[in-house]
Amino acid sequence: MNFKKALSLICIGTAGATLAFAQTKRPAVNTDEAKMNAFVSQLMAKMTVDEKIGQLNLVTGGEATTGSVVSTDVESKIAKGQIGGIFSLTTPQRIRKAQEIAVTKSRLKIPMIFGQDVIHGYKTSFPIPLALAASWDLDLIQRTARVAATEATADGLNWAYSPMVDIVRDARWGRVAESSGEDEYLGSQIARVMVKGLQGDLKGNNTMMACVKHFALYGAAESGRDYNTTDMSLDRMYNVYLKPYKAAIDAGAGSAMVSFNDINGTPATANKWLLTDVLRKQWGFKGFVVSDYTGVSELIEHGLGDLQQVSALALKAGTDMDMVSEGYLKTLKTSLQQGKVTIADINNACRLVLEAKYKLGLFQDPYKYCSEERAKTEIMTPANMKFSRDAASQTFVLLKNANKTLPLKKAGNIAVIGPLGNTGANMPGTWAVNADLATTPSLLEGLKAVAGNKANITYSMGSNLTADATLQKNGTMFGREIPRDDRPEAEVIEDAVKAAKKADVVIAALGEGSEMSGESSSRTDIGIPDVQKRLLEALLKTGKPVVLVLFTGRPLTIKWESENVPAILNVWFGGSQAAYAIADVLFGDVNPSGKLPITFPQNVGQVPIYYSHKNTGRPLAKNGWFTKFRSDYLDVSNDPQYPFGFGLSYTTFSYSDVKLSSATLRPGSTITATVTVTNTGSMEGKETVQLYTRDLVGSTTRPVMELKGFKKVSLKPGESKQVSFNISEEDLKFYNAQLKYVAEPGDFKVFVGPNSADVKESKFTLLSK
Repeated sequence: MNFKKALSLICIGTAGATLAFAQTKRPAVNTDEAKMNAFVSQLMAKMTVDEKIGQLNLVTGGEATTGSVVSTDVESKIAKGQIGGIFSLTTPQRIRKAQEIAVTKSRLKIPMIFGQDVIHGYKTSFPIPLALAASWDLDLIQRTARVAATEATADGLNWAYSPMVDIVRDARWGRVAESSGEDEYLGSQIARVMVKGLQGDLKGNNTMMACVKHFALYGAAESGRDYNTTDMSLDRMYNVYLKPYKAAIDAGAGSAMVSFNDINGTPATANKWLLTDVLRKQWGFKGFVVSDYTGVSELIEHGLGDLQQVSALALKAGTDMDMVSEGYLKTLKTSLQQGKVTIADINNACRLVLEAKYKLGLFQDPYKYCSEERAKTEIMTPANMKFSRDAASQTFVLLKNANKTLPLKKAGNIAVIGPLGNTGANMPGTWAVNADLATTPSLLEGLKAVAGNKANITYSMGSNLTADATLQKNGTMFGREIPRDDRPEAEVIEDAVKAAKKADVVIAALGEGSEMSGESSSRTDIGIPDVQKRLLEALLKTGKPVVLVLFTGRPLTIKWESENVPAILNVWFGGSQAAYAIADVLFGDVNPSGKLPITFPQNVGQVPIYYSHKNTGRPLAKNGWFTKFRSDYLDVSNDPQYPFGFGLSYTTFSYSDVKLSSATLRPGSTITATVTVTNTGSMEGKETVQLYTRDLVGSTTRPVMELKGFKKVSLKPGESKQVSFNISEEDLKFYNAQLKYVAEPGDFKVFVGPNSADVKESKFTLLSK
């Protein structure tokens, strides 16, 4: 194929994308919208060019930031009408003070918007997003967002940089902790309920505007390295990575944040195809777009020009608000005079920012979110803290439980060993920017509180977090520091072994520090640090039962641990009340029910690894080992350590064969897939039943299986329930080579089971119209 022909096909594909997404219909203008349009038009008619540009400038408030640039002369700029919003400024008192300057000293008295990264809770922190996804409980996830919005707005905020909906299939990338995992269906469902939980109807003072991020494809950064470039086919882009963003937009997200990476050679911040053609024209998005932290000025390093040039490119592409760079403030007026931007470009961005403020009710009451009484009574309430504990217990994933090692008895001698066993500050995890780390209990404290006086619980550190002091420092930033024991490693391990020998059971609290995952926390080695692994080996040699309580913000390579440790409970980072929730599960007060939202590899060489991969012309047989001239590895099987959707329980479940209501599916109708799930164990438990399909013959290559539904059921010992899923033509649609959203007639497989690997299957045919 020659270059011109290839280029023409790419252009045809992009045009097809426009047709594909043009299905989104914009709602008719209602009375409220007409009032908003009239109000904003009247206000803009009074505004100077400088004041319009000022609305596009977003600055820091001097608190939690994610970059080295800090805004200056903030109060002076507010008075001059040069700031449209502030982020990372909290408390009603501080926000009221800043807002008073805007509405009393600026010429037009335009209120500001106040934002922050409200990611997994506010001061009451919940499990990290990856952990919340492991609950597979959409109602629970929406409730966590609702509580987060209630607390954040009680502290003066009205704009949340959440949800983060990037699909992630490379566990080296640190921000997997902030994602919902690898699957577009699960990710889309979570994106939808997160927006609903944060925004509500945007009318009350306990709702806040959502900002879906990072648009787009940020989770596919090359080498798993943060801020890195992204290169992706349109097929994968439309069928996988774009879907959760669109779900958030369809759910009504009021704003979107641009990603740092480039797409098709153009950084997202200056990518007109992405921000205008896709987001606005195809999807009908009517909110505003904000850059990420210094995203506009970083276009200089991308090689697109100086500050004036890149600011003009970003604005014309569709980035409405400039976070921290102040490129708009400093250069747009000159660019307007030189014809590099138009007044229409500035007006459009300004209008969208003002509309957001109108929707939030700030023009009616600039101090709507500045209630000192709410700050005293609605933050970290007993009810919120109880919910945090309950939510956390639903996210833990039981990876192994040989010989029924778990649950433990609340009696006897229990040794808690490991660098993560007696630190509360690490429990909330990354991006818990407002969590009260000083009052967060440690695992040791949680176990003692739940076990009561019947158990003798002791602690030994056993090892440092990492052998490398610098790595440990970088993995425990922002107040999460873990003390180091400077004695020789052998001495520290020896103390732990002595403690283990005196115990009936050992709880090994190992894994990552909370900042070993998250933004700017990519890793090339995603195993448990070697110094901890040597401790674990020594503990196993004592012959005592060992329970590995695994702290992590990403899938870890734990092949050796899985082969040698009797029981493994993956607890992620569980939030403010994680310590009690972990104890609840370890002692059996709560039966674990979490399921992995992302695949765990055997080793880092398998990355990226995900369940919904495509077949090859030379696939390896299922459960096969190395076969020459097949798609495989010499040294390890293709199988993951733990598949997507995997998670054990203290009880057991059996599945009947899949029954279909019909062997054929007619367009416009549905068929029903039904299984009977039975609790075959002795303890009540919850099971997430998962539905997958496979398109056996397509006009383009299709994944070996795709998640299409899930239901969580609770079963008492011996109880059976029928679980049914309706399958329609809509469930079978995908973007074809012309990027048209179609369902193609033909044969399909349907799979139902407890995870993506252990399924029962059946087959049906989609008929032509």
